[in-house]
Amino acid sequence: MAENQEEMSPVEMKVARQLEYYFGDHNLPRDRFLKEQLQLDDGWVTLETMLKFNRLKSLTTENSVIISALQKSKTGLLEISEDKTKVRRSPDKPLPEVNDEYKDAVKHRSVYIKGFPLETTLDEIQEWLNDKGDVENVQMRRTLQRKFKGSVFVCFGSEESAKQFLERSDIKSFKDNDMLVLSREAYHEMKAKEKKQFKVETKAKARQEREQQQKNAEETEMGRLLEEQTGCLLKFSGELEDVSREDFHKLFSGHGNIKWVDFARGAKEGTLLFDGNAKEAFEKAKEANGGELKIKDNVVTWELLEGDEEKEVMKKIIGAQQESFNRSKGRGGRGRSGGRGRGGWRGRAGKGQGRTPFQGKKTKFNSDDEEEEDGMFNASKNLISIFYKYNISLFSALLSAPAPQKRELEDGDGPAAKVAKTENGS
Repeated sequence: MAENQEEMSPVEMKVARQLEYYFGDHNLPRDRFLKEQLQLDDGWVTLETMLKFNRLKSLTTENSVIISALQKSKTGLLEISEDKTKVRRSPDKPLPEVNDEYKDAVKHRSVYIKGFPLETTLDEIQEWLNDKGDVENVQMRRTLQRKFKGSVFVCFGSEESAKQFLERSDIKSFKDNDMLVLSREAYHEMKAKEKKQFKVETKAKARQEREQQQKNAEETEMGRLLEEQTGCLLKFSGELEDVSREDFHKLFSGHGNIKWVDFARGAKEGTLLFDGNAKEAFEKAKEANGGELKIKDNVVTWELLEGDEEKEVMKKIIGAQQESFNRSKGRGGRGRSGGRGRGGWRGRAGKGQGRTPFQGKKTKFNSDDEEEEDGMFNASKNLISIFYKYNISLFSALLSAPAPQKRELEDGDGPAAKVAKTENGS
């Protein structure tokens, strides 16, 4: 197309590059206005119309500069009308069909460059790219707010030109900034790894947050219940080698309802959890036994637990009950955990209906799904209410339910259980 090969001035070079961008493979298929203009006059567009484009208008408002720039251009993409008032894309260079094959070819001709200062202009990037290859298009990557992200995609005229650019030694810096330069394929591989890592980190963080939120909720619930339920624990100690848990139930029968016995056969001490006031139950049993409360003629020291010691023992009992519940759940609710001396719930079928043991550690929220997308993890905003719904506390189960009838227990669960526990319930 060029009528002469005179050297282009800086302004002419920018003008030619801008016009060729408007009519180029990357912009023209997406430029609705320009495509409409092409339909009016066999592809010709007046210079008057072209000068309405802001970027071209910022470079020049003179038709003569546009004509001179296109005459000196060596690309042959555009041609000028005989009266020098219109331009169009050369019929010899039709737009390619935008199909998968074309997209793949563009990908192999493209390079990713990162490291430009955020205030860098397109002109500065294009000037830096001058004499570095057959540059077809420069795409400045921007945020949703149209702010430059400091990176660009550069499409070259051929795959070979892109490969040669990647091998250059003068593309490692821009205004003293270190540059990251990758092929388009390498860029996508890098982003895929980053996205995978982000998902892993996001899921791990969300899981930690959910666990912490649940822990906080459990601690809040625990604290509330510990404050509400006091005076229910009675500690005992002495020579108790021949004493079983059932002996304690018999000793306090008719004086107070024992809900949980924290004691192992052969141990020298343990704790009783009452359904109500432990001191009152102790005084009644003591009075009924002549003022001295022994068990199987063994002298026993009794102590009503209070304050921090009471809270610590209560937490221990909750843990024992939870462990018993987990074993029962793991065996389908069958076997020895049903009250055969392992700290589980005692009683036959039906006696404990309506009681839900404390199971805070087992709560699973909907957002636990491992397949959820990035950032979509969100522990329930109603965490506390969910906690109450699915995690009825041990205290609610033990202290509010009526005490069922006692039955004989089988002791001797083996030396493996350092602290065997049971209670008089379902």
